[in-house]
Order: sequence, then C-alpha cells, then structure tokens
Amino acid sequence: MARVKFVLRLLVLGFFALFLHYVLPQHDIVKVTSTEVIRTDFSSINRIFFAQADSGAANPDVRDLRLINAQKQNTFLLGFVRRDSSSVMVYRNEDTGWIWPPYFKFNSADLQAVAANLARGDDWVVVTRYGWRNRWISIYPNVVKMRVVDGPDVRIIPWFNIGFFIFLLVAMLFIRAMWRQFWERAVDPLVDSATHRIDRTQANLAERRGRWARWFGRK
Repeated sequence: MARVKFVLRLLVLGFFALFLHYVLPQHDIVKVTSTEVIRTDFSSINRIFFAQADSGAANPDVRDLRLINAQKQNTFLLGFVRRDSSSVMVYRNEDTGWIWPPYFKFNSADLQAVAANLARGDDWVVVTRYGWRNRWISIYPNVVKMRVVDGPDVRIIPWFNIGFFIFLLVAMLFIRAMWRQFWERAVDPLVDSATHRIDRTQANLAERRGRWARWFGRK
C-alpha cells in the first residue's frame, strides 16, 4: 500500500511539473528566418495544445495558423548554459485572449509583422514563449513577446519563473502551517474526545462483564 501511495504521489508530482513546464514562460535566443500562414485542421489529439483564434473571430476546427520559423541557439539546463550549435525551431503566433493560459495576448497580427521585419535582417532575438514543439502531433510553442538583443551569448534570467517558484514555496509552507493549526485546534481535540469516550465505554463494558462473571461465579 505504501508503494501504491508513493507511485500515485510521484505521478501527481510529475503531471504538475509537466503542466508548469508547458504554461510557464521560457526564453529562446533565435534568428527569425521567415514567417508563413498555413491552413490547419486540428485533431482531437493536438487541439488542446492550441490557443483560440484571434480575439473577435470564430474558433472553427479548421483555420489559418501563423507560424514563425527561426534558427535557435541550443542550450543546456533550461537555457542557462549555451552551446556552440543551433537548430531550427517553428513557433506559432496565436492570441490567448482572456482565457487560459493567462498571458492576455491580443497582438498576434502585430507580432507577425514584427517577425516578418526581423526575418529581413540578421538580428538575434529573444523569444518569450510557452508550450512545446512536437513533430509527431504537430504542435508548436506559442510566441508571447520578441525583442532584439546584442548577440547569441546574452544571458536571460527568468525572473518571473524565479518569483513564481518562490511564491509557490511560500504559499505551500503557509498552507501547511494553516493545515497543521487547523488539525491541532479542530481535529486533534475531536480525536482525543472520541478516544476518551471509547476508553470509558470499554472500561464500562469490562466492569459489567466482571460483575456478570462474579454473579455467575456465585451461582
């Protein structure tokens, strides 16, 4: 039973970690090479990995999808360690609107124009994005913001993610402390009271059994 609980907790922790890795912002250093718009037919498998259509537009199962093609600087350790190689990367450019994830992005058309202008030059760009790239089910990370930097060796510190995890740790410690106080003030007294009642009931039963045993012993 202990192993089952351990496996279940590990699965919950793993799903939570994957969820955070998908929705939290990440930073890539890239050169934008081109932009394009493709007609996309969403399937039941990859539909959940795409945002809604542009704000104010309908959200059909088949629609145009803005893509930004780039040459990405490879990294280790979630972007903290640079490598001397690069690889291709394809991003999508969709509004998130007011729904999940809460990036409140409404400027995908403007961002596409910025990407098209960057594709004409040779600038290195920091792309802020969320999501995953998977070729098997045709999903792409969604670009949230782009800005020009001096070169591929610039170091980006993910301040938002650092602050988020500090907040998450503090919130977990706070909730744990509140839960322990609640347990000590509300649950423990009830458990102690129930235990005392059970002990008194068992003592009374033992006493009555002793009386009956002594009474029958006289007979």
